[in-house]
Amino acid sequence: MRTNYHTHTTRCHHATGSDEEFVLSAIKGGYQELGFSDHTPWRYHTDYISDIRMTPDQLPGYVESIRSLREKYKEQISIKIGLECEYFPEYIPWLKEIIKKHQLDYVILGNHHFHTDEKFPYFGRHTETVDMLELYEESAIEGMESGLFAYLAHPELFMRAYPTFDRHCRLISRHICRAAARLNIPLEYNIGYAAYNEEQNLTTIPHPDFWKIAASENCTAIIGIDAHDNLDLETPIYYNRALSTLQELGIKVIERIPFLTER
Repeated sequence: MRTNYHTHTTRCHHATGSDEEFVLSAIKGGYQELGFSDHTPWRYHTDYISDIRMTPDQLPGYVESIRSLREKYKEQISIKIGLECEYFPEYIPWLKEIIKKHQLDYVILGNHHFHTDEKFPYFGRHTETVDMLELYEESAIEGMESGLFAYLAHPELFMRAYPTFDRHCRLISRHICRAAARLNIPLEYNIGYAAYNEEQNLTTIPHPDFWKIAASENCTAIIGIDAHDNLDLETPIYYNRALSTLQELGIKVIERIPFLTER
């Protein structure tokens, strides 16, 4: 069964393709289940406005659009409605209210910022020091321990900024992987940057050294497209390559996640 639960929409300001185009591309790409998980809005206590996420006022339209597509294409594909969320302790009660109000199927943990993006920079661009690595580890493990999230997206996101996979990276990676295994939370093998890495001859995410640690800690993986362009769902090469790599590492791969209504 081919699935993807990491799909964005144009509401995040950095994706291309209509909601329906993502569904049609998923069908064309052979997916049996597609989950939308655009960047969650947050009801900030300050006047901060994020440029990478929808506003709270846009959330009902997002849910209604995906719900309509779920009905329209129910004979061709299963569609789930979720969000990609950070672990912002101050705002988690609001998030739980939103999940209940809109009857979301799931949320995934995208550990982009430490506790709030009002104050802390993006881990994927500014993790250049050991201090930032440690903040990444802390918030990733706190988020997993909250019991709210289906899986940890791009668990080695820090490698988009950190210069080399050194002993500090190995240490925090082992801590994250051990926590995931202890909590029985899958780690996402994120292939959203695979094409770019190949073009630029980069090694960022998925990072082979991280996944060797994940294998040694008996972690479970789920493949995530992190689709920001509907055409990402029509290209099988990176998905197939991910499956092969994870099988070679001996990492168990799951295809479906437990949904909130099933817990």
